[in-house]
Amino acid sequence: MLPAPTTVLNPTAAHDQLCWLNGAFVPLATATVPVLDRGFIFGDGVYEVVPVYARAPFRWPEHRARLRRSLAKLRITDPMDNDQWASLVEALVTQHPWSDQFVYLQVTRGVAKRDHAFPDPAVQPTVFAMTSPLTLPSEDLRRRGAHAVSLPDERWLHCDIKSIALLGNVLARQAAVDAGAVECVMYRDGMLTEGSSSNLWVVRDGAVLAPPRDHRILEGIRYGLISELCAADGIPFMVRPILRSEVESADELLMSSATKEILPITQLDGRPVGHGEQSGKPGPIGQRLHAGYQRAKTQA
Repeated sequence: MLPAPTTVLNPTAAHDQLCWLNGAFVPLATATVPVLDRGFIFGDGVYEVVPVYARAPFRWPEHRARLRRSLAKLRITDPMDNDQWASLVEALVTQHPWSDQFVYLQVTRGVAKRDHAFPDPAVQPTVFAMTSPLTLPSEDLRRRGAHAVSLPDERWLHCDIKSIALLGNVLARQAAVDAGAVECVMYRDGMLTEGSSSNLWVVRDGAVLAPPRDHRILEGIRYGLISELCAADGIPFMVRPILRSEVESADELLMSSATKEILPITQLDGRPVGHGEQSGKPGPIGQRLHAGYQRAKTQA
Protein backbone atom coordinates (compact mmCIF):
# COMPACT_ATOMS: atom_id res chain seq x y z
CA MET A 1 0.00 0.00 0.00
CA LEU A 2 1.08 3.57 -0.61
CA PRO A 3 1.73 5.94 2.31
CA ALA A 4 -1.23 8.11 3.18
CA PRO A 5 -1.16 11.59 1.60
CA THR A 6 0.45 14.23 3.77
CA THR A 7 -0.47 17.86 4.27
CA VAL A 8 -0.71 19.76 0.99
CA LEU A 9 2.60 21.41 0.19
CA ASN A 10 3.11 24.93 -1.12
CA PRO A 11 6.12 24.44 -3.38
CA THR A 12 7.89 27.46 -4.84
CA ALA A 13 10.78 25.48 -6.33
CA ALA A 14 11.85 21.91 -7.00
CA HIS A 15 13.31 21.57 -3.50
CA ASP A 16 9.79 22.04 -2.09
CA GLN A 17 8.22 19.30 -4.21
CA LEU A 18 7.88 15.63 -3.41
CA CYS A 19 8.28 12.71 -5.78
CA TRP A 20 7.76 8.98 -5.45
CA LEU A 21 10.88 6.83 -5.80
CA ASN A 22 10.95 3.09 -5.18
CA GLY A 23 8.31 2.95 -2.49
CA ALA A 24 8.57 6.29 -0.70
CA PHE A 25 7.85 9.98 -1.09
CA VAL A 26 11.11 11.97 -1.04
CA PRO A 27 12.09 15.56 -1.91
CA LEU A 28 12.39 15.88 -5.67
CA ALA A 29 15.64 17.86 -5.44
CA THR A 30 17.43 15.12 -3.49
CA ALA A 31 15.99 12.02 -5.22
CA THR A 32 18.71 9.85 -6.76
CA VAL A 33 19.09 6.51 -8.52
CA PRO A 34 22.22 4.33 -8.83
CA VAL A 35 24.39 5.01 -11.87
CA LEU A 36 23.94 1.37 -12.96
CA ASP A 37 20.20 1.81 -13.31
CA ARG A 38 19.45 0.60 -16.84
CA GLY A 39 17.35 3.67 -17.47
CA PHE A 40 20.49 5.78 -17.03
CA ILE A 41 22.83 3.40 -18.87
CA PHE A 42 20.62 2.23 -21.75
CA GLY A 43 17.41 4.29 -21.71
CA ASP A 44 15.80 0.94 -20.84
CA GLY A 45 12.41 2.01 -19.56
CA VAL A 46 9.07 3.61 -20.33
CA TYR A 47 7.13 6.62 -19.14
CA GLU A 48 3.64 8.07 -19.08
CA VAL A 49 2.30 11.62 -18.79
CA VAL A 50 -1.15 12.23 -17.28
CA PRO A 51 -2.86 15.64 -17.39
CA VAL A 52 -4.92 16.51 -14.33
CA TYR A 53 -7.77 19.03 -14.46
CA ALA A 54 -9.37 20.30 -11.23
CA ARG A 55 -7.42 17.54 -9.43
CA ALA A 56 -9.01 14.78 -11.55
CA PRO A 57 -6.72 12.71 -13.85
CA PHE A 58 -7.96 13.01 -17.44
CA ARG A 59 -8.60 9.70 -19.24
CA TRP A 60 -6.65 7.79 -16.63
CA PRO A 61 -7.77 4.29 -17.78
CA GLU A 62 -6.34 4.99 -21.24
CA HIS A 63 -3.04 6.24 -19.80
CA ARG A 64 -2.83 3.21 -17.52
CA ALA A 65 -3.52 0.86 -20.43
CA ARG A 66 -0.78 2.47 -22.55
CA LEU A 67 1.71 2.20 -19.67
CA ARG A 68 0.86 -1.48 -19.35
CA ARG A 69 1.30 -2.02 -23.13
CA SER A 70 4.68 -0.25 -23.18
CA LEU A 71 5.96 -2.28 -20.24
CA ALA A 72 4.81 -5.52 -21.87
CA LYS A 73 6.56 -4.68 -25.15
CA LEU A 74 9.85 -4.19 -23.26
CA ARG A 75 9.20 -7.29 -21.13
CA ILE A 76 9.42 -5.28 -17.92
CA THR A 77 7.26 -6.64 -15.13
CA ASP A 78 4.54 -4.16 -14.22
CA PRO A 79 5.55 -3.17 -10.66
CA MET A 80 2.05 -2.18 -9.48
CA ASP A 81 -1.54 -3.16 -10.11
CA ASN A 82 -4.28 -0.82 -11.31
CA ASP A 83 -5.35 0.26 -7.82
CA GLN A 84 -1.77 0.96 -6.72
CA TRP A 85 -1.04 3.10 -9.77
CA ALA A 86 -4.27 5.03 -9.28
CA SER A 87 -3.46 5.55 -5.59
CA LEU A 88 0.02 6.81 -6.47
CA VAL A 89 -1.36 9.39 -8.90
CA GLU A 90 -3.98 10.49 -6.37
CA ALA A 91 -1.38 10.83 -3.62
CA LEU A 92 0.93 12.94 -5.80
CA VAL A 93 -1.91 15.23 -6.83
CA THR A 94 -3.19 15.55 -3.26
CA GLN A 95 0.19 16.57 -1.87
CA HIS A 96 0.65 19.50 -4.24
CA PRO A 97 -1.41 22.68 -4.42
CA TRP A 98 -2.09 23.11 -8.13
CA SER A 99 -5.58 22.48 -9.44
CA ASP A 100 -4.27 21.48 -12.88
CA GLN A 101 -1.23 19.23 -12.87
CA PHE A 102 1.10 17.23 -15.12
CA VAL A 103 1.87 13.82 -13.58
CA TYR A 104 4.95 12.03 -14.90
CA LEU A 105 5.40 8.28 -14.32
CA GLN A 106 8.54 6.32 -15.21
CA VAL A 107 9.55 2.67 -14.87
CA THR A 108 12.99 1.33 -15.79
CA ARG A 109 14.14 -2.27 -15.85
CA GLY A 110 16.15 -1.61 -12.68
CA VAL A 111 19.74 -1.74 -11.46
CA ALA A 112 22.09 -4.40 -12.86
CA LYS A 113 25.65 -4.82 -14.11
CA ARG A 114 26.23 -3.23 -17.50
CA ASP A 115 25.25 -5.86 -20.05
CA HIS A 116 23.05 -5.30 -23.08
CA ALA A 117 21.06 -8.47 -22.36
CA PHE A 118 18.25 -8.36 -19.83
CA PRO A 119 19.35 -9.24 -16.27
CA ASP A 120 18.81 -12.92 -15.49
CA PRO A 121 17.27 -13.34 -13.03
CA ALA A 122 15.23 -10.19 -13.43
CA VAL A 123 15.87 -7.28 -11.05
CA GLN A 124 13.37 -5.02 -9.30
CA PRO A 125 12.11 -2.26 -11.63
CA THR A 126 12.83 1.33 -10.64
CA VAL A 127 9.63 3.38 -10.21
CA PHE A 128 9.71 7.16 -10.26
CA ALA A 129 6.80 9.61 -10.30
CA MET A 130 6.45 13.36 -9.95
CA THR A 131 3.96 16.13 -10.65
CA SER A 132 4.22 19.72 -11.86
CA PRO A 133 1.84 22.56 -12.65
CA LEU A 134 0.11 22.02 -15.99
CA THR A 135 0.89 24.94 -18.32
CA LEU A 136 -1.21 25.04 -21.48
CA PRO A 137 -0.64 27.11 -24.64
CA SER A 138 -1.58 30.75 -24.24
CA GLU A 139 -4.80 32.08 -25.69
CA ASP A 140 -2.70 34.30 -27.94
CA LEU A 141 -0.94 31.26 -29.40
CA ARG A 142 -4.27 29.51 -29.90
CA ARG A 143 -5.64 32.54 -31.75
CA ARG A 144 -2.55 32.92 -33.95
CA GLY A 145 -1.72 29.25 -34.38
CA ALA A 146 1.70 27.64 -34.20
CA HIS A 147 4.58 27.54 -36.67
CA ALA A 148 6.06 24.15 -37.61
CA VAL A 149 8.90 22.86 -39.77
CA SER A 150 9.17 19.70 -41.86
CA LEU A 151 11.76 17.06 -40.95
CA PRO A 152 12.63 13.51 -41.98
CA ASP A 153 11.61 11.02 -39.31
CA GLU A 154 14.96 9.50 -38.31
CA ARG A 155 13.87 7.82 -35.08
CA TRP A 156 13.80 4.10 -34.37
CA LEU A 157 10.98 1.86 -35.62
CA HIS A 158 9.27 1.17 -32.30
CA CYS A 159 7.65 4.57 -31.82
CA ASP A 160 4.54 2.80 -30.50
CA ILE A 161 6.46 2.22 -27.24
CA LYS A 162 6.50 5.24 -24.94
CA SER A 163 10.20 4.76 -24.34
CA ILE A 164 12.41 7.02 -22.23
CA ALA A 165 15.06 6.67 -25.01
CA LEU A 166 14.01 9.97 -26.60
CA LEU A 167 17.16 11.28 -28.28
CA GLY A 168 15.54 11.23 -31.71
CA ASN A 169 12.62 13.25 -30.40
CA VAL A 170 14.99 15.61 -28.58
CA LEU A 171 16.93 16.32 -31.78
CA ALA A 172 13.70 16.87 -33.72
CA ARG A 173 12.36 19.23 -31.08
CA GLN A 174 15.62 21.18 -31.06
CA ALA A 175 15.49 21.50 -34.85
CA ALA A 176 12.06 23.10 -34.44
CA VAL A 177 13.36 25.44 -31.71
CA ASP A 178 16.34 26.41 -33.87
CA ALA A 179 13.90 27.34 -36.65
CA GLY A 180 11.76 29.43 -34.28
CA ALA A 181 8.90 26.90 -34.51
CA VAL A 182 6.71 25.25 -31.88
CA GLU A 183 6.82 21.75 -33.39
CA CYS A 184 8.08 19.72 -36.31
CA VAL A 185 6.08 17.73 -38.87
CA MET A 186 7.91 14.47 -39.63
CA TYR A 187 7.73 12.15 -42.62
CA ARG A 188 8.99 8.62 -43.24
CA ASP A 189 9.10 7.35 -46.83
CA GLY A 190 7.01 10.31 -47.94
CA MET A 191 4.25 9.64 -45.41
CA LEU A 192 3.24 11.72 -42.39
CA THR A 193 4.17 10.25 -39.01
CA GLU A 194 4.05 12.69 -36.06
CA GLY A 195 5.77 15.56 -34.29
CA SER A 196 8.58 15.44 -31.75
CA SER A 197 6.06 15.29 -28.89
CA SER A 198 2.68 15.54 -30.61
CA ASN A 199 0.28 13.60 -32.78
CA LEU A 200 -0.55 15.38 -36.05
CA TRP A 201 -3.87 15.71 -37.88
CA VAL A 202 -4.73 16.86 -41.38
CA VAL A 203 -8.06 18.46 -42.28
CA ARG A 204 -9.13 18.14 -45.92
CA ASP A 205 -12.58 18.77 -47.36
CA GLY A 206 -14.15 18.86 -43.89
CA ALA A 207 -12.69 15.52 -42.75
CA VAL A 208 -10.00 14.83 -40.15
CA LEU A 209 -7.27 12.49 -41.42
CA ALA A 210 -5.06 10.51 -39.03
CA PRO A 211 -1.92 8.44 -39.76
CA PRO A 212 -2.36 4.71 -39.09
CA ARG A 213 -1.76 3.48 -35.57
CA ASP A 214 1.31 1.33 -36.11
CA HIS A 215 4.96 1.11 -35.03
CA ARG A 216 5.81 4.44 -36.70
CA ILE A 217 3.84 6.62 -34.28
CA LEU A 218 2.96 6.73 -30.61
CA GLU A 219 -0.77 6.35 -30.25
CA GLY A 220 -1.44 9.45 -28.19
CA ILE A 221 -4.30 9.33 -25.73
CA ARG A 222 -5.81 12.17 -27.71
CA TYR A 223 -5.92 9.85 -30.76
CA GLY A 224 -8.93 8.06 -29.33
CA LEU A 225 -10.34 11.26 -27.87
CA ILE A 226 -10.24 13.14 -31.19
CA SER A 227 -12.00 10.28 -32.98
CA GLU A 228 -14.70 10.47 -30.28
CA LEU A 229 -14.97 14.25 -30.58
CA CYS A 230 -15.33 13.97 -34.35
CA ALA A 231 -18.08 11.36 -34.00
CA ALA A 232 -19.94 13.51 -31.45
CA ASP A 233 -19.75 16.60 -33.71
CA GLY A 234 -20.50 14.87 -37.02
CA ILE A 235 -17.00 15.41 -38.42
CA PRO A 236 -15.77 12.62 -40.73
CA PHE A 237 -12.69 10.86 -39.29
CA MET A 238 -10.44 8.73 -41.48
CA VAL A 239 -7.36 6.67 -40.58
CA ARG A 240 -5.07 6.13 -43.57
CA PRO A 241 -1.55 6.86 -44.84
CA ILE A 242 -1.17 10.59 -45.54
CA LEU A 243 1.14 11.80 -48.30
CA ARG A 244 3.42 14.76 -47.73
CA SER A 245 1.68 16.54 -50.60
CA GLU A 246 -1.63 16.19 -48.72
CA VAL A 247 -0.10 17.79 -45.65
CA GLU A 248 1.32 20.66 -47.66
CA SER A 249 -2.03 21.32 -49.35
CA ALA A 250 -4.18 20.78 -46.22
CA ASP A 251 -7.10 22.99 -45.30
CA GLU A 252 -5.97 22.79 -41.66
CA LEU A 253 -3.15 21.16 -39.68
CA LEU A 254 -3.50 20.33 -36.00
CA MET A 255 -1.24 18.98 -33.29
CA SER A 256 -2.32 17.33 -30.06
CA SER A 257 -0.66 16.24 -26.82
CA ALA A 258 -1.26 16.19 -23.07
CA THR A 259 0.20 19.69 -22.67
CA LYS A 260 -0.93 21.23 -25.97
CA GLU A 261 -4.44 19.72 -26.00
CA ILE A 262 -5.45 20.61 -29.60
CA LEU A 263 -3.38 23.37 -31.19
CA PRO A 264 -3.62 24.64 -34.79
CA ILE A 265 -0.55 24.83 -37.03
CA THR A 266 -0.98 27.90 -39.20
CA GLN A 267 2.48 28.06 -40.80
CA LEU A 268 4.55 25.17 -42.14
CA ASP A 269 8.08 25.83 -43.38
CA GLY A 270 7.34 29.55 -43.46
CA ARG A 271 4.25 29.16 -45.65
CA PRO A 272 0.67 29.68 -44.48
CA VAL A 273 -1.54 26.62 -44.00
CA GLY A 274 -4.97 26.69 -45.62
CA HIS A 275 -6.62 28.43 -48.53
CA GLY A 276 -8.30 31.72 -49.34
CA GLU A 277 -9.45 33.87 -46.44
CA GLN A 278 -8.65 31.02 -44.05
CA SER A 279 -4.99 30.88 -45.12
CA GLY A 280 -2.62 31.18 -42.17
CA LYS A 281 -5.43 31.22 -39.59
CA PRO A 282 -6.88 28.63 -37.20
CA GLY A 283 -9.64 26.80 -39.05
CA PRO A 284 -13.21 25.91 -38.11
CA ILE A 285 -12.65 22.15 -37.63
CA GLY A 286 -9.81 22.74 -35.20
CA GLN A 287 -11.90 25.26 -33.30
CA ARG A 288 -14.78 22.80 -33.01
CA LEU A 289 -12.46 20.07 -31.77
CA HIS A 290 -10.87 22.41 -29.24
CA ALA A 291 -14.31 23.35 -27.92
CA GLY A 292 -15.22 19.67 -27.67
CA TYR A 293 -12.00 18.98 -25.80
CA GLN A 294 -12.87 21.64 -23.23
CA ARG A 295 -16.28 20.05 -22.73
CA ALA A 296 -14.68 16.64 -22.30
CA LYS A 297 -12.42 18.00 -19.55
CA THR A 298 -15.43 19.08 -17.47
CA GLN A 299 -16.97 15.61 -17.84
CA ALA A 300 -13.88 13.71 -16.67
